[in-house]
Amino acid sequence: MSAITLTDRLSLATLAAAAARPGVSGPAADPRSLSTGLVHFGVGAFHRAHQAVYTEDAAAAEGDTRWGILGVTGRSARVADQLRPQDGLYSVLTKAADASSIRVIGSLRNVAYPGADSEDVLRTLAAESVQLASLTITEKGYPRTLSGGLDLENPGVAADVASLQAELGGRDFAGAARTPLGLLVRGLARRFATSGAPFAVVCCDNLMSNGRVTRGLVLALAEAARAEALTDWLRTSVTFPSTMVDRIVPATTETNRSEAERILGVRDEGLVVAEPFGQWVVENSFLVPRPRWERAGAVLTDDVGPYEVAKLRMLNATHSLLAYLGALRGYATIAEAVCDESLAGAARGLQREDVIPTLTPPPGLDLEEYGETILTRFANPNLGHTTIQVAMDGSQKLPVRVLGTVADRLAAGEMPHYGALLVAAWMVFIYRGHDVNGKPLALDDPLAVTLREAAAGSANGLADRILGLDAIFPEQVAAHDGFRRTVSSEVGRLLAEVP
Repeated sequence: MSAITLTDRLSLATLAAAAARPGVSGPAADPRSLSTGLVHFGVGAFHRAHQAVYTEDAAAAEGDTRWGILGVTGRSARVADQLRPQDGLYSVLTKAADASSIRVIGSLRNVAYPGADSEDVLRTLAAESVQLASLTITEKGYPRTLSGGLDLENPGVAADVASLQAELGGRDFAGAARTPLGLLVRGLARRFATSGAPFAVVCCDNLMSNGRVTRGLVLALAEAARAEALTDWLRTSVTFPSTMVDRIVPATTETNRSEAERILGVRDEGLVVAEPFGQWVVENSFLVPRPRWERAGAVLTDDVGPYEVAKLRMLNATHSLLAYLGALRGYATIAEAVCDESLAGAARGLQREDVIPTLTPPPGLDLEEYGETILTRFANPNLGHTTIQVAMDGSQKLPVRVLGTVADRLAAGEMPHYGALLVAAWMVFIYRGHDVNGKPLALDDPLAVTLREAAAGSANGLADRILGLDAIFPEQVAAHDGFRRTVSSEVGRLLAEVP
């Protein structure tokens, strides 16, 4: 084989030479041998660094070639444009505090963009050889009302309900899907109409009881289309296992791509960066064959709940606290923020004083030790996980990361001071719009307009105005006088720190 030049892309044609280079490993399973058995919605960096790796390792451990993945992008074709020229291949650059390693992954066998490829996704979901769908569409990908039901006023949901009705009416293709759940349900309807074979939908997003949430929205979408027979089949033949996922996957930079190119000898436009740590806990609720993820280190359990709550309230809430406080102090990365002793102290306070009293620890897990492990992971200077990246979508993240803790502590008659600090830091992040040095802080949030409107006005009433947003704050939190006063006090203190 001729030498590879640095202008070549990672692909099946260049794989052998790239994989033979020093420091390169993988793929664990020959990608050419894999048939598609799983559809994944939200084929972003996290999936590529997490479930796709577990799935490849499980397939390799069993010698099972059924578990190639069709990845489905979100609203943009960007990932499809990155990976299709590479035959679905990409690499994971793992960054420890003192070393780096790179591995090529081959489990992703094709990538579809719903705007152009919805029909391909529908056919794949209907195929009897395909057993599962999984989702990492982020918290804002689940179109819910404040009460948790399906938001039928969402234009994308309304359009997908109409498309589902057309699908059920016998049209082979009713146009491009508007939402991931709409595309999923249309695919399940196609499956029901053809084979009726059972299926599993595995939610991997940071939502409490994420399997139950997904099941409820899927059923509601089918019910909105008045599809009684489909709804009955979904209830009896499709399971929705809950999961807990954990791995820090920061945004990939051009510096990362250049480093990977030097190691691989080829350009990888689909590169993802991750920490060494990874965890996956999966509810063992399947009617269909599945990859033996436990062979790759996943935990299969009858009850994901304790793991899920511990991770959301300990890790994710701490991440948000460090993101908002760190961004306001001018820290670019989470690693810089956690090295600030006062911010690390606030993180420990949140964990130990507010969160741990609300938790039932999973078997064998010491929660204080778990908290210290989290801070050690966050301090990894090679990840470059930015405070702005973690700060995005606060209106969607805070309810599941911290407001449950707040509600539980208030119900127990205790004041969650550090939970109030986290909420206050988010408010000041919105209100100020810049850090202590005057550098602008971008507000990337689906409710950005609403948040800016609520924040506008006198600083004195800032806490009350934002706490009044019932799309974010439950009444038992927003109406608690002591909590409002505590948040308002912290807002005033932070505003003085960031003039």
